[in-house]
Amino acid sequence: MAEEAGALKVAAIGDLHVKADGTTSYKALFGEISRAADVLVIAGDLTDLGKPAEAELLAEDLRACTVPVVAVLGNHDYECGAVEEVSRILRQAGVRLLDGQWTEVDGVGFVGVKGFVGGFGRAMLGSFGEPAIKAMVAESVSEAMRLENAMRQVRTERAVVVLHYAPIAETIAGEPLEIFPFLGSSRLAETIDRFPVRAVVHGHAHRGAYEGRTPGGVPVYNVAQHIEKPTGCPYALLTI
Repeated sequence: MAEEAGALKVAAIGDLHVKADGTTSYKALFGEISRAADVLVIAGDLTDLGKPAEAELLAEDLRACTVPVVAVLGNHDYECGAVEEVSRILRQAGVRLLDGQWTEVDGVGFVGVKGFVGGFGRAMLGSFGEPAIKAMVAESVSEAMRLENAMRQVRTERAVVVLHYAPIAETIAGEPLEIFPFLGSSRLAETIDRFPVRAVVHGHAHRGAYEGRTPGGVPVYNVAQHIEKPTGCPYALLTI
């Protein structure tokens, strides 16, 4: 993205998977990001098993971050059924944890939902058959609607959408085809393309591809820390 007056430098990373054993520290990385960017965005899976102890470790590491932190949760953050406690810990640490809301940082709106599964394009799962299938599709539709409702609240000219699940198939290319339906949903992209969005970031697909675009042309970046990025670092650096 080209530099422009008042541009915001966004460092984006996903899938930290902080473990309770404390074997991995992100303090040095967060310090580096604070020198390179104006805001840190974390695209879900902040913890490995959704344990409050993992959230506490991340909160401690985030003390090294001196820029605003915007995040969404991922599927791993729900694993232990302690999502409310995990969310409380992270918010108390200053994280702007988005779940169907938006927040503003220096004139840029950040809109966040976790997203959900469902598949892409003609292969997208439809609401037909067993109640379990209908419930899955209803959750996917609900996340897209929550994203739309949040987008309607944005009052800035520039907006970034933060997801965990992918909105397009292009940025999960490299993952096994068999699991594509579980990595995201086109419903998210359909919603995004109805609004003036500058960029989308997501994680979840550790073996996916870095960059793609929605059908409407919005740039999408898979920022899972495992993905090779132009920075050569675990995080992407975007200018918005």
